[in-house]
Amino acid sequence: MTKNLPILIVLLPLIAAQLCLLLSKIHRHVGRWIVITAVSASLVMSVIQLLEVIDKGPVHYYFGNYKAPIGIEFSIDTVNAMILILICILGLLTCLFSNEFNQVSDETIIGGMNTVMCLLITGLLGMTSTGDVFNLYVFLEITSLSAYCLIAMGGNKGVVAAYRYMLVGTIAATLYLLGVAVLYANTGTLNMADMSEILNDGEYDDAMLLAMVLFVASFGIKMALFPFHGWQPAAYTHADTSARPLIAGAMGKIPAYAMFRYLFCVYGTDFKYFDYFLKVLGVLSVCAMLYGSIRAIGQKDMRKLLAYSSVAQIGYISLGFAIGTPVALAGAFLHMFGHAFMKAGLFFCVGAIVYRYGKFSLDDVGRIYKKMPLTCGLLVIAALSMVGIPPAVGFFSKWYLGLAAAKQADWIYLAVLVVSSLLNAVYFFRLIEQFFINEDRNLSQIKERGRIEASAWILIPVVVCFVAILALGLCNVKIVNILLMTLGEVGLC
Repeated sequence: MTKNLPILIVLLPLIAAQLCLLLSKIHRHVGRWIVITAVSASLVMSVIQLLEVIDKGPVHYYFGNYKAPIGIEFSIDTVNAMILILICILGLLTCLFSNEFNQVSDETIIGGMNTVMCLLITGLLGMTSTGDVFNLYVFLEITSLSAYCLIAMGGNKGVVAAYRYMLVGTIAATLYLLGVAVLYANTGTLNMADMSEILNDGEYDDAMLLAMVLFVASFGIKMALFPFHGWQPAAYTHADTSARPLIAGAMGKIPAYAMFRYLFCVYGTDFKYFDYFLKVLGVLSVCAMLYGSIRAIGQKDMRKLLAYSSVAQIGYISLGFAIGTPVALAGAFLHMFGHAFMKAGLFFCVGAIVYRYGKFSLDDVGRIYKKMPLTCGLLVIAALSMVGIPPAVGFFSKWYLGLAAAKQADWIYLAVLVVSSLLNAVYFFRLIEQFFINEDRNLSQIKERGRIEASAWILIPVVVCFVAILALGLCNVKIVNILLMTLGEVGLC
């Protein structure tokens, strides 16, 4: 049974997505519970798989028992095993959260919404697991098409945002396929491990250079790395409220992981132009951290503030890649995990406010803590973590990044890390000021929902996210040690 875990983790949500729309015709909630059950099962299996990887080492699953490079492979190490757990948790929480926002009577709409969300989870899981460069493209397209639909469900502005994202997303997919074509033409294989062995002969430097330029542009678009981020603020702002936490929390992280796989695992540190790419990535990261933070300061719409904040936070992750040491990479992945829960939690909080009062603007939520004390209190925990206040995870991930930068004498990176954190404090303290200090706006509930807080379906994801923020911070040493089981090896993978 355990030998089939890599495929079952991806297959169960895929099967649930196929059944969801049909079963929703029987009863409008049956399809949703099928999705929740499938994602829950994938979560349990992901935890079991991580424990197995820690105990026995990396797992390689070969489809049809055809070993690489002939067959398709799923390759699981400690890094992507932890990312799989992250995706399943956020997917499950978002499915629970969406229950309160999908109260229409049309079974097709409810079933379709849950189907597309389950397909998004499937695509993210597949991208994380695969060891095949073409199958990564297949799962990337499943992820993208699902995201286009979920963003378009946000209304008229959501349709426009989805269309813009679809245009640039198509360009990103094309660039990725061109990069794969260049490598395949030179190596004759699509398996990442086999391709890495062939490329390490040192005869393909020019082809590798061209392909990596295409990959950086492609994944840069998908992860919304500056200056490829243009689609992201509108998409995060106008996506369907019930799906926004999953989109903001997980969708940008998996292309970042894919970039890491290519740069450090397929190419490796012996690549002739490796250091040049790290420098380029460092420059883009610095610009992202400063640009995203500065733009966030000027936003009054809470959704757009958090969207521009994500541009900056992606910069922290890519900065760890740019520094390139095992400690920096561990800090980058710790920040990836932490930011996923921080940003999803913040969007869960915003969703709770929208659910009760229908307000997005900071100007409309003065002293809202009186009406939603638990939501606002938990939001403060996430905001302080984003700034980098201990014992939340945001402090420790930045600490590892700063420590790695100092050891490498990358003083510019260290300075920008500090400045960006101060800018984070500016816009998050402004948000806290609105919630706790500014004039009470005497908000009226939508449809007189009659609760002091949002419903349990909304509060449970909020609470889980903020428990995770503190747990990741308090257990940071254990998590980093697990990551270093893979990252600390020679060649890093």
